[in-house]
Amino acid sequence: MSLATTHPTRAAGALLREWRQRRRLSQLECAMEAEISQKHLSFVESGRSHPSREMVLHLTERLNVPLRERNAIMLAAGYAPVFPERGLDDPALAPARAAIDAILRGHEPYPALAVDRRWTLVSANRPVARLLGLVADAALLEAPVNVLRLSLAPGGLAPHIVNLAEWRGHVLERLRQQVSLSGDHALAALRASLMRLPGPEATEGPQPVNTLGGVAMPLMLRTPAGVLSLISTVTVFGTPVDVTLSELALETFFPADEQTAAALRVLAATPCT
Repeated sequence: MSLATTHPTRAAGALLREWRQRRRLSQLECAMEAEISQKHLSFVESGRSHPSREMVLHLTERLNVPLRERNAIMLAAGYAPVFPERGLDDPALAPARAAIDAILRGHEPYPALAVDRRWTLVSANRPVARLLGLVADAALLEAPVNVLRLSLAPGGLAPHIVNLAEWRGHVLERLRQQVSLSGDHALAALRASLMRLPGPEATEGPQPVNTLGGVAMPLMLRTPAGVLSLISTVTVFGTPVDVTLSELALETFFPADEQTAAALRVLAATPCT
């Protein structure tokens, strides 16, 4: 067997092993989940067995590997990528783009935004644009806008966040979990850069006063309309088969109290200056 044949297989096997370990599965557990023998999986991971195209797809699905990384493993195994990657302006994604726009508009007068896998702002509704008026450093608003940096940077929203220590801890922990699940080195670098930003020490452990009784971590933002207390939910597309679509997330913010709801309604009704 030639080196050209065996090298891609070893690379694919190593990648599959890394994803299995990232999911904290033993070889036996993974084999049982995939309904194959442990010996077969061991041979695939070690490069002693060349997995079929169907086996690569099967294992990556069972390991919940992101679509972008599934394509990379397919290439490493010597097969063509399976999942397309198209820009949001591609006509094929027009229904998805329309759905995103409808959700963002429909969520008004409350803030909502769409981000990609590295927290780059893709789209936002009018309430978000109003809140971005608090940002002092115009460079943070130049494309591409990273919403996590925007929230924690001294020239961004950080000076206006009442519970900055708790919010900073929440953001960094959320990002740590995302890095752990995705293995994305760029996200790890983003987290490291955010940790270097000046700011209060991230607060660890439960914060009963600032977590709505331990239910959720609010973003408490000081604005001309008063302190807004916001909680967020994240929505993703349920069954995407496009890389770009699979990496999009919609973060929608809701008022944590009636005072915030009233303030947001007033802001929405106030003409922009």
